[in-house]
Amino acid sequence: MTEQARTLVVEDDPAVAVVHRGFVESHPRFVVVGEARNGADALQLASALRPDLILLDLHLPDIGGLDVLRRLRLLPGPPVDVVATTAARELDSVRQAMAGGVVAYLVKPFTSAALRERLDEVWQRREDVRRAQTTLDQDEVDQLLAGPRTATTLPPKGLSERSRTLVQEALGRLCGTAEDASAAEVAESVGMSRVSARRYLEHLVAEGHAQVSPRYGSTGRPENRYRPT
Repeated sequence: MTEQARTLVVEDDPAVAVVHRGFVESHPRFVVVGEARNGADALQLASALRPDLILLDLHLPDIGGLDVLRRLRLLPGPPVDVVATTAARELDSVRQAMAGGVVAYLVKPFTSAALRERLDEVWQRREDVRRAQTTLDQDEVDQLLAGPRTATTLPPKGLSERSRTLVQEALGRLCGTAEDASAAEVAESVGMSRVSARRYLEHLVAEGHAQVSPRYGSTGRPENRYRPT
């Protein structure tokens, strides 16, 4: 049996934590070994469990996630991989997270496919480090620092590259005159069903070519809105 990367989920919202746990455990190479609702518990569990990966929310009720990240780097032993999973979109937050050594930064809400892609990269990076020699030459150092090279993701089965391009272009046009666009608006622009447009939009999100955020209307139910990255 292939060894699994042990993961700690740090998320103050229990419902979101359940979703993120499910996303992680749908990946065969990762398993969740603990959950923390605040920064203090995150640091305690990180010290006790010694996870391989932490999904870290930056908005926590006691200690800020960026402070947690800095304290994690003071723990003894090999540095843990950290993926920031947060609604924080400010440039300063992203820069501080990068300085703290996050391996990925996912803006909520994100899809299972988007997280899976980052988990694939984390796993590949871990494998690269495991196979590396004790002493490295410059090319090997450069390769480790560059991280895994990910080819452009092909559309999933049932989706065509041409339609993907049309949806991406339509999203760009619509967001040229508005902040974001819905799947229905993109569907009308392209001339396809709303369900198909949403599938292509979610694929663009997974590729990193689009962002998704919910907008709450008068009914109280959120509608996903998309915009190019």
